[in-house]
Amino acid sequence: MEYHFDIPVDVEDIKKLHIGDIVYVSGTVFTARDAAHHLMLEQNKIDIPFDPSIMALYHCGPLMKKNKDGWKVISAGPTTSGRMEIFEDKFIEKYGINLIIGKGDMGERTRKTLQKHSGVYMSYTGGAGALAADSIQEVRAVYWLEELGMAEAIWIFVVKEFGPLVVAIDSYGESIYRELKKNENILLSKG
Repeated sequence: MEYHFDIPVDVEDIKKLHIGDIVYVSGTVFTARDAAHHLMLEQNKIDIPFDPSIMALYHCGPLMKKNKDGWKVISAGPTTSGRMEIFEDKFIEKYGINLIIGKGDMGERTRKTLQKHSGVYMSYTGGAGALAADSIQEVRAVYWLEELGMAEAIWIFVVKEFGPLVVAIDSYGESIYRELKKNENILLSKG
């Protein structure tokens, strides 16, 4: 099925999603890669200058260009989400994240934590950085740019019809990647 949601996405809408569904989102997303996850986990929640619980988390290290009006997004493709597996369960629990966008598989800890907290992980096509940039309507803010650098800084974007995103892990604990591995193993055993 195909869905179009405004962020923040209500838990009842998240529960409608199943692996393989296609989703487009509009609203506010924040980027966070390895260093940003680490930094935010070390911070007190009240010291974070934005509310992650009302945004989607996007595993992305965008390419940005400073201009007279602020920032322009050149490319904003997803980064490999598996690198965040060591942080993601704690991150979801600490910040109330229920919508994650990235690339590739996430591990068992993330899968179980998304199931426990009624969240989803959605995969975006790798190599589609220009397409992603076209969906970004506004750069609302940037945090920790000097400390972390452009790719690792946290960028707050307003997106419109961002996608297509494929539900890779749903709130029921199902994983499209686990299903693919099962099918692959079946094919290999028949081979």
